Formats: sequence, C-alpha cells, structure tokens
Amino acid sequence: MLSAVFVREMRLAARRPAQALSGLLFFVLVGSLFPLALGPDSALLRQIAPGVVWVAALLALLLGQHQLFEGELADGSLEQWALAATPLWLLVGMKVAAQWLIAAVPLLLAAPVLGWQYGMTADAVGVLLAALALGTPSLSLLAALGAALTLGLRGQLLLALVVLPLSIPILIFGSHAVTQASLGLSAAPALNLLGACLCLALLATPWAIAQALRLALE
Repeated sequence: MLSAVFVREMRLAARRPAQALSGLLFFVLVGSLFPLALGPDSALLRQIAPGVVWVAALLALLLGQHQLFEGELADGSLEQWALAATPLWLLVGMKVAAQWLIAAVPLLLAAPVLGWQYGMTADAVGVLLAALALGTPSLSLLAALGAALTLGLRGQLLLALVVLPLSIPILIFGSHAVTQASLGLSAAPALNLLGACLCLALLATPWAIAQALRLALE
C-alpha cells in the first residue's frame, strides 16, 4: 500500500511535468528578480540572500498545495486509506515524502545557482543546501497539514494563514545558518535547531494530518 501511494504520486508528476516544475520556475524567478531590482551592490545582495532564498522556497512549496488531497477525496481513495490496514498517518507520510521529492529536490538543485548569483561564498552555499535539506521537509509537512485542515475549501488564503505562522521558526533558523556561514562563523547551532524542528514535524505532523483528514471525511 505504501509503495502504491509513492508510485502513484510519481506517475502523476510524470504525466503533468509543467505542474510539477511550476514551483521550481517560481523559485528561480523570485530569486532572480531581486538582484535585477536592487542593482549590483554585492554587499547588499549577500546580506539579503538568505532571507530571499528561504522565502522563495516557502512560497514555491506552497504553490498548489491546497489541492494536495482533493484528488483522493474526489475519487474515493481517501476513504480507502482510512479503512486500510496500513495506518493513515503512514500513508499520508508517504504521500508527503513523494511530494517533497517532486517539489523540493529541484529547489535544492537550483539553490546553488541563486547563491552564486547573490555572490555567496562556497561555504555559505554549502550551508544553504544543508539548511534547505533540513528545512524543506518540515515546510512540506506543514503545507500538507494546512491542505488537510482546509480540505474542501476553495482558495489558498486559508492555507497561507495556517502555514505561514508555523513556518517562521524554520525561516529564521535557516536564514541565520546561512548568515553565520557568510560571516565565517559556525552554522551548527542553527542547523541543529532545524534538525530539531524536522524531528518534531516528523513525529507530530503526519498524525495531525491524518486526524484532519478523518474530520474532513465525516
């Protein structure tokens, strides 16, 4: 059952590559517009780079997430998930993991290009990749939680209202890690906090998503 959920998500992404890559296009466009608007001030660009990249990553991951479980609700798969022998939170976790691979891994591949565009050092780019690798799974889980809580409602405004406040600590720790690396200081404390956030999200969020989906079915 778990492998079937994973394979289904990958096949859907392969059939709709434009939709799967829309987040990457958004990420690259948003990250590239700031240097064009602010000019060639390298010191200013290096200063704002961590925040810009993290905010762009968050918004890119939120694109289309309000429809994350609508397909399963419409075709009856969600009811089958709730009745399956496999726990619902495991099925939800597998779906979110597949979505993370589809949406976040391309962002990780594009992040070094944006970092070099802002004049970041190689060490800062490495920390940026590590921070995104730790932070984007948490953001994906929070986005899935928002999608479950707003299932059946139209529009992304409620999803943003649910997810954005919960994402603030991850944005702060991720940006701080890259800033510390840019200054030649240790980024380990901020990365450790991102890891702690990820552990908390892995423990609590799939269960919360499953409960929200059960409420949507009632």
